[in-house]
Amino acid sequence: MATKPQAKPAAQSASGGVSPIPDVPKAAPASFVGKSGAQALLDILVEQGVEVVFGYPGGAILPTFDALYGAPIRFVLTRCEQGAGHMADGYSRATGKVGTTIVTSGPGATNLTTALGTAYMDSIPMVAITGQVATAAIGNDAFQEADVVGVTRPVTKHNILVKNVNDLPRIVREAYHIARTGRPGPVLVDLPKDVQVRLIENGNGEMNLPGYRPRSKGNPRQVRMAAEAINAAQRPVLYVGGGVILSGASEELRQLARKAHIPVTTTLLGLGAIDEIADADLALHMLGMHGSAYANYAVQASDCLIAVGARFDDRVTGKLETFAPHAKIIHIDVDPSSISKNVDVDVPVVGDAKAVLAELLPLVEYRERAEWFAQIGVWKQRYPFGYRERPGEILPQQVIDQIGKITESKAIVATGVGQHQMWTAQFYRWRQPRQMITSGGLGTMGYGFPAALGAAIGCPDKLVIDIDGDGSFQMTCNELATAGEYQIPVKVVILNNHFQGMVRQWQELFYQRRYMAVRMANPSFAKVAEAFGCTGLEVRDPKDLPDAIRKMIATPGPVVLDAHVSAEENVYPMVAVGKSLHEMEMGGMA
Repeated sequence: MATKPQAKPAAQSASGGVSPIPDVPKAAPASFVGKSGAQALLDILVEQGVEVVFGYPGGAILPTFDALYGAPIRFVLTRCEQGAGHMADGYSRATGKVGTTIVTSGPGATNLTTALGTAYMDSIPMVAITGQVATAAIGNDAFQEADVVGVTRPVTKHNILVKNVNDLPRIVREAYHIARTGRPGPVLVDLPKDVQVRLIENGNGEMNLPGYRPRSKGNPRQVRMAAEAINAAQRPVLYVGGGVILSGASEELRQLARKAHIPVTTTLLGLGAIDEIADADLALHMLGMHGSAYANYAVQASDCLIAVGARFDDRVTGKLETFAPHAKIIHIDVDPSSISKNVDVDVPVVGDAKAVLAELLPLVEYRERAEWFAQIGVWKQRYPFGYRERPGEILPQQVIDQIGKITESKAIVATGVGQHQMWTAQFYRWRQPRQMITSGGLGTMGYGFPAALGAAIGCPDKLVIDIDGDGSFQMTCNELATAGEYQIPVKVVILNNHFQGMVRQWQELFYQRRYMAVRMANPSFAKVAEAFGCTGLEVRDPKDLPDAIRKMIATPGPVVLDAHVSAEENVYPMVAVGKSLHEMEMGGMA
């Protein structure tokens, strides 16, 4: 008897890139009655515009995978559920769509938890569908059973166990609505195996969320107060976070900065909100622990700090008691619980960043602020990001500087977490929103490579580069198999210093160079890449670096460039824990 052929990987373009995904139908079925839970789930995914799903099968989720067979949705088989979650996250950050992952019960779901925590801390819209043992077996320590709702409650915006198949269409629609609205975040739907196979008898799937009404527009009085404070300020600074990217408010932010003539500093997740090249006169670049000295000095000297879509993270503020001591603080955020959570603010404005900035724009006035910009110019000239080249040695900053020049700062860039992440933020010039893909709040090592794969699948017409550390990369390098199988054209640059670099830096500065558990004996990353069906390259001499980067970009399909860099280079400036934002260690930069 003939068997149905296996679904083939997505078609590849001549350059090795993944072909664009065709449009999928968005119309909802007339009725779910008579359909299995698994088929109803697939119908809702199509209705919600889901084009691609990342995941890994298993026994408890097999009915759903059977329904996926032949569905108008691309499925990407990852090599670990954590990788699937990071890919869905990277896909979401790069495209603005809700990322989707489907995995099985027990260890499949618990492997996903780190990715959910990463998305939760950074407010990334995702929906995770997890298989669960049959309803009658829940609580009996069944094979591959875990209390997924209990485990993931702290790292999801919302999660729910589906107990009745008639509720499933409503629950899945609500999951996507909750994930993408208000302050976005990951939502988990735990789906028992028997619910997947049961037939729906009644219910139209209409959402019912009477207590969930996120606010979009700001209070008119608070918006006017914010405008008055901005117009009266002599030394204002716009402090911009990831909320501006998530709300699609970058254009409104740029218009506000230009119209009112206000310098802009961004958090790590806010990079790209302002064009650091076209608006170089307004750009202060990133602030905080490893931010620019001129951004930190400007915030500390400001008389009006306008925080938009930012949460006053400890890596940004330094010592809270001395943060922006002279400033009247305006805080615009869609999440009311974030306002005055860490720093008391003078003018709170609850609302979506895009809507509030649009309301604020007509009310602000142009001010020359010549003295303020002159002072900022002095700081910029005195304390630029920089490095001193050394003969025969590749510096990590030099690699990122070259990547920026060769790509003309147009690539989507993902990173892992550590020194390479901070150098990338400092030395790449950010021009567009959704250009920087990185783990901010949770600081998840291993995030960069799978997130870059998700971004490349979501944006097949764009160059995607993962700038990674040797430590971060090895945490999820098994996803090279995914990259090789689907020939996802991500370019990986590993800053290989044989150390867990940021931990080593702290041990050098604060633990008398007592290097404990930070040295790493690394494999040949180029050979590892080749073993997985990717292209491997290596560079050791700085004179070969530009050509190596160009070759990496020009080579079709996934490529890993192993760049052997200086072993004990440090990231500066640095604000040590417990220090004020202006108390920076410059490390010889100044």
